[in-house]
Amino acid sequence: MAGLVEVVDLSALEGYYGQPPPPQGQYPPQQGYGQPPPQGPPPPQNYGQGYPPQQQPQYGAPPGPYPPQGNYPPPQQQQPYGAQPHSPYPPQQGGYPPPQQQPPPGGAASSYYGGAPPPQQQYGQPAPPQQYGHPPPTQQYGQPPPPQQPGGYGPGPQAPYGAPQGHFPAAPPSPGYDPRAQAHIDMSQQADSLRKAMKGFGTDEDALIKILAPIPPQNIGALKQQFHQRHHRSLEKDVESEISGYFELCMLSILRGPLQQDVYCLHRALSGAGTNEDLLNDVLIGRSNADIRAIKEAYQQTHRRSLEADVKGDLSMKTERMFSMILTANRAEASAPVIPQAIDQDVAEIHRATEGRVGAEQLTVCSILTSRNDAQIRAIAKVYDQKYRRPLESVVKAEFSGHMEDALVQMVRCGADRAMRDAIRLEDAMAGAGTKDEMLIYRTCQSHWDRTHMQQVKGAYQHRFHRDLIKRIQGETSGYYEKALVAMVNV
Repeated sequence: MAGLVEVVDLSALEGYYGQPPPPQGQYPPQQGYGQPPPQGPPPPQNYGQGYPPQQQPQYGAPPGPYPPQGNYPPPQQQQPYGAQPHSPYPPQQGGYPPPQQQPPPGGAASSYYGGAPPPQQQYGQPAPPQQYGHPPPTQQYGQPPPPQQPGGYGPGPQAPYGAPQGHFPAAPPSPGYDPRAQAHIDMSQQADSLRKAMKGFGTDEDALIKILAPIPPQNIGALKQQFHQRHHRSLEKDVESEISGYFELCMLSILRGPLQQDVYCLHRALSGAGTNEDLLNDVLIGRSNADIRAIKEAYQQTHRRSLEADVKGDLSMKTERMFSMILTANRAEASAPVIPQAIDQDVAEIHRATEGRVGAEQLTVCSILTSRNDAQIRAIAKVYDQKYRRPLESVVKAEFSGHMEDALVQMVRCGADRAMRDAIRLEDAMAGAGTKDEMLIYRTCQSHWDRTHMQQVKGAYQHRFHRDLIKRIQGETSGYYEKALVAMVNV
């Protein structure tokens, strides 16, 4: 009838706590950064999507800092390794800062899944000026600078998932990976001290360790250049002629610098009969796009061959295709956000390609894990575990085998906790009958370039294996070889 107004009772739409439900398609608002907690009763825990309370750590946020050395709780007081008994990853709580105190950049704190971790959250430490893997922004090695939109960073964290990489700031190469960005620093004192340690009869091995172990990656080139200018000799050749064995390999691994050391390891992995799969994984898994490009260029210049061609010639079938995906250097940049809808889609696709069918669609899983950044992989693993009650790493181990299984496990571990991944790799080099000395040297040297990261690796090792990493190394090695490894761990 005209003129009559229908009255609707809105009380039925209110939540259990008297709060109106959020609009459909949105997630409950987060507490503002630096703002006091809201007053009143807590909001409902579920909005029809099964999301847990917001006080839980955000997906995509890195694990919190490990306890300082020498102050670990007794093993019996520690929570089992993983948030749940079946999870292979460390708990995401237990002393880590609450998510509302450290939101991801770009306003992504409102997302339950979190976003790309800010630099100061890396392993719970402020990023040093030349942190390995997070150097100051410079022009990308071998690539033009990313296109800038009004405001500097393009459309920001709400850009569509899978948008071109130029929409997010690209990470520059790690320190030591851009030959044009070597530090211009006076290394003459170190050069003269090294010459003195090797000149004449006998060698001062302790002096070599003391000088070389703490040198930052960006200073290696200046040291070798000034040694040659002042003494008309090759520093690497002098070291080779003065020392030998695993101690020599330790010192030369440092003198090559991180980029040339990667090229050296790749050549060893791909030359001769068979492939050193572990060494290939160590160099290429979990690397940034800029570092992959720098490695490919340096490999081409050093060996006059394409890295892609050598990998293709050494591997076969689907494993070769997986590493071709890695070498395209087309991962989501670390600045790309974690978008809930995209994570749900990736989780569903991985389940459909593995447990949801007979026989895994291996390349589907490879395509997802090789193209997502660490924060996105971390969120995928977390959501998969919650939705299907099984850790993603266990799924990979059950559905894959051989080299592909090992590589995919490393990708998942990199996303979950890079420091823990590196701690496990070090233990793997020492476990069992006999020590894999070359692998132990390569892995120790790779982690030692970033001092903050190495401290986190030591904490992760203690957390995982309930023993001190340095004492473990001392029990497996001896002589100047032992002293060199300990010095690299203690940088």
